[in-house]
Amino acid sequence: MRKHYIDNIRWITIVFVVIYHVVYIFNGVQPYGVVGAFRENQWQDAVQYILYPWFMVLLFTVSGMSSRYYLEKHTDREFLKSRTDKLLIPSTVGLLTFQWIQGYYNMQISHAFDDIPDTVPKPIMFLIMCLSGTGVLWFIQLLWVYCLILYFIRKAEKDKLYNKCGNIPVIAVISMVIPLWLSAQILNTPVITVYRCGIYGFAFFMGYFIFSHDEIIEKLIKFRYIFGICTLILAVAEVIVYFGENYTEKPVLNSPLSIAYAWTAILFILTFGKKSLDFRNKFTDFMSSQSWGIYIFHYLFLSMPAYYMINTNIQPFLQYIICTVCAFAGSIITYNIISRIPVLRFLILGRRKKNVQR
Repeated sequence: MRKHYIDNIRWITIVFVVIYHVVYIFNGVQPYGVVGAFRENQWQDAVQYILYPWFMVLLFTVSGMSSRYYLEKHTDREFLKSRTDKLLIPSTVGLLTFQWIQGYYNMQISHAFDDIPDTVPKPIMFLIMCLSGTGVLWFIQLLWVYCLILYFIRKAEKDKLYNKCGNIPVIAVISMVIPLWLSAQILNTPVITVYRCGIYGFAFFMGYFIFSHDEIIEKLIKFRYIFGICTLILAVAEVIVYFGENYTEKPVLNSPLSIAYAWTAILFILTFGKKSLDFRNKFTDFMSSQSWGIYIFHYLFLSMPAYYMINTNIQPFLQYIICTVCAFAGSIITYNIISRIPVLRFLILGRRKKNVQR
């Protein structure tokens, strides 16, 4: 039986990712590769502090859970093949096929072309744009690596560890905030700080080994209001303590406060989702079916208008609205067009068949 609450959590989180990026591209905190702030001390920048600590950790957790559910009906080989198609192909070949366009706008916004000599050969320039176009694809790059590691782990553990994890008491699950914090301190790449390999890997395997057990989620549901209150308190504390500091890197991002906030948010969202979001209707089905395309394409369609509105007199509020509408509309339209072209559907979206939900 399909876990509708997982589908709903996924697409809702991706909506938050879009909202975050709309605020991010005009932010005044993290200045690299963005259009920049409209003025000093923008109150809307607080949205970044509220969302950034937990939303990608949650997506990796949900991905781990989904991997377990997929493997209950498919072989390990089918799992690896499906993840290679869906994750590795778009994040490699897709860069050469489509995402170089994102790279072009990223470089325009960051004025990178100004620092590149005219003597650089065109093929080299194209490769630079491709690398710059990685953008949001870092998520599926890391996710493929974790799926590959999981493939080999399953060969060794043969569900022995998984079955034992199903008996973990609630207090032990809550206490996982400690190893989560420890994992946040390791395997972080310099400069390109989105590659937080330690914490994202831990979240993925937590999702697979622990949260995919329905009985554990059911036990945690009893404490969902406590998780919700703690999440609200820690969100306020996160903004008060760190507002104005660069939230995308240490010491803010891997601080005890940020990790505790991320963990309580994940516990609350999973338990609230299981209790209140385990349903489907036409709207949720539509959003679930479009969420992959929204994630893959949204940043291109918000960065394009943001770039062209530089040095215009358009009011900031309208610029946020325009970028938001373009992000959703542009990504959904592009996704549905490419989904109808077999070769591009595979190279850019990693799907051999139209509208395959995996």
